[in-house]
Amino acid sequence: MGTLNHFSFGWLTPALSYVMACAGAALGLRCTLRGLAAGGAARRNWLLTAAAAIGSGIWTMHFVAMFGFTVDGTELRYNVPLTVLSLLVAVLVTGLGLTVVCYGRHRGLSLLAGGVTTGLGVAAMHYLGMAALRMHGGLHYDAGTVALSVLVAVGAATAALWAAVTIRNVYAAAAASLAMGIAVTCMHYTGMAAVHVRLDPERTGLGGASPMEFVFPLAVGLGSFLFLASAFVALSPTAQERAGYREAGELAIEEFPAGRERVAARPGPGSTPTRTPGAEAEHEPVRQHRAA
Repeated sequence: MGTLNHFSFGWLTPALSYVMACAGAALGLRCTLRGLAAGGAARRNWLLTAAAAIGSGIWTMHFVAMFGFTVDGTELRYNVPLTVLSLLVAVLVTGLGLTVVCYGRHRGLSLLAGGVTTGLGVAAMHYLGMAALRMHGGLHYDAGTVALSVLVAVGAATAALWAAVTIRNVYAAAAASLAMGIAVTCMHYTGMAAVHVRLDPERTGLGGASPMEFVFPLAVGLGSFLFLASAFVALSPTAQERAGYREAGELAIEEFPAGRERVAARPGPGSTPTRTPGAEAEHEPVRQHRAA
């Protein structure tokens, strides 16, 4: 049996992975709120962005945490196609869950179906990422702990979807993002608690890529996407703000012709004032009085 270490960098990797999970959850909640307030293609685009945010946040959390995972006596490498597949699974199942919840007619059944689908997808992402791991030995799992991790994933996904379609207050959404980060992190470390390694020193030719060659650049890229997208969404106007801007613009256009007429009626330097018949009639009695 190999000796496992889940915290080879201390609390650095758990803390960073938790931040990634919270960032993905916060951006996903914000985009879902925008999608629910929109319609048509705009709603679809917002939900796609929310799925990308939550899915990539969960995936990045998993692999940032895996940087702290080491096994004494063997090198760790990752199969690239399986690692990319785990990312795609995380994004696709999150998008499916959001679609079921946002377009479903019965809120309770939609939440249940979306939560179960997304939770199973998140668990599949986790164990696909573990299947991508290459070492001088093999991985074995405790069945009871694996089942517990799947239940945690389903519960976390259901709570996340409920928060995404229910919470409207910014502060409540921030609190929900922190809670979702805790739930996803708990799911990850519950799944890791099920892992046992049996070393095979004679095994050679691991293949795959080292964490610093592939996983680290991809995690950094996704983390940058999460923070930049969060800044963009936070600074972009909401549907209510855009409606207010349109209303203000319409009012300004309605007032503009009257202002233009007043400017046109004001004589410029060296020009002859234009007199209207009404104005001549008003000044006629004054001229007659002066002549008398």
